[in-house]
Amino acid sequence: MSPAVIKTGATTWAERSLLATGWYPPDVRSAAARLRYYASQFPLVENDAGYWALPAPEQVETWARTVPAGFTMNMKAHALLTGHYTDPRRLPRDVRDALGGELLAKPHVYPQDLGPELMRELSRRFHEALVPLHRRGQLGVVLFQFPVWFAIGREHKETLSRIRQELLPYRVAVEFRNATWMSEGNRHETLALLAAEGLIYTCVDEPQGFPSSVPPLAAATGDLAVVRLHGRNGARWHRGARTAAERFEYLYPAEELREWVPKIRALAERTREVHVLMNNCYGDYAVRNAREMAELLEEARDGTARAAPEHAPA
Repeated sequence: MSPAVIKTGATTWAERSLLATGWYPPDVRSAAARLRYYASQFPLVENDAGYWALPAPEQVETWARTVPAGFTMNMKAHALLTGHYTDPRRLPRDVRDALGGELLAKPHVYPQDLGPELMRELSRRFHEALVPLHRRGQLGVVLFQFPVWFAIGREHKETLSRIRQELLPYRVAVEFRNATWMSEGNRHETLALLAAEGLIYTCVDEPQGFPSSVPPLAAATGDLAVVRLHGRNGARWHRGARTAAERFEYLYPAEELREWVPKIRALAERTREVHVLMNNCYGDYAVRNAREMAELLEEARDGTARAAPEHAPA
């Protein structure tokens, strides 16, 4: 197998702190112009809009028409589909009407508040919304980033199987925020399960030492690999911050990015495509580090020692 195509990018192109840095040229002002400019700089982006609210197919069609052929957009799954809570005011009007006044008065609602029928409907609408990207060959993966309370266990293993079936034919990547999945005793089973279910393991770089901490292992469970780098700001990771961007306020020095170069290259030896995404989305940190990572990978292309990734058994 030839080495994989490696695509680098950021997990946002429209975060407020990025817009404030002046990274975009002065004449790039509209949402469409920003996406178009971003896509001229990177071949990959992660779109988290669908995490906060179900995207309309018309909006997804606009994104698909804005980016060039060959550009890849990964979509983050809606919060409720991953077991997180959401603001009920962000739900579609008919879903809000079905919830009733007591739940609508809450700041957050969880999947169990909606019940199985409404949750299936949300999944169906989310799936339908992504058709324009998929039809044009621009949809990379749908990322399911699970919450810290999503620990390894029978029920959650069944959840993994269910979401894979509900999202077909889209490719689904899974990111864990609970250390139990990739503990030394469980990681072999976890990777084998993901491989058997046709799910993509998301490799991470993040602060260590917390219940949510997953070790920075390079593992492939299919012919596409995903790497997401969140920064190493342990204080913000543990205690949170005023904004999502502040939680990831961390600019990687070159030597820390370089740690991932042999891991990414090793993943590329075992897959057809590797997505490397910077999620340190504070100011212009993500786009700066994404550019640096791309340059480091290019420099290493002709002869860096490679570390073998962990991978699911055949």
